[in-house]
Amino acid sequence: MKEFSRADRVGAQMQRELALLLRDEARNPRLAEVTIQEVRVTRDLSHAKVFFTVLDSREAEQFTEMLEHAAGFLRKRLGQLMKVRSVPELHFFYDKSIEEGQRLSALIERAVAADRREEDDGEA
Repeated sequence: MKEFSRADRVGAQMQRELALLLRDEARNPRLAEVTIQEVRVTRDLSHAKVFFTVLDSREAEQFTEMLEHAAGFLRKRLGQLMKVRSVPELHFFYDKSIEEGQRLSALIERAVAADRREEDDGEA
């Protein structure tokens, strides 16, 4: 069984804490709409890539700016909540993987439907 590195454990804790902070303490109420998908922390714990999603992907850039603006507050609160010597610098990225998965699923469904139509046409 693979053990999780310290960076993985810190990332998982940061993900939980950030989700709660955005929901409960962010000054901008729109930040409660953000879902934190993953936090990847560098081995030296100096930087963290925070991957997030929002319901409307067209607003991703706007939410990235809001999160970057709130980064100082979030980092300070993480420092108060977590037992780490220094809190990693936060970098926010919109996570396109869910959209990409939905797009691929739609393509597969269309291909399967086209195959069925061809089979039905061949039998007639």
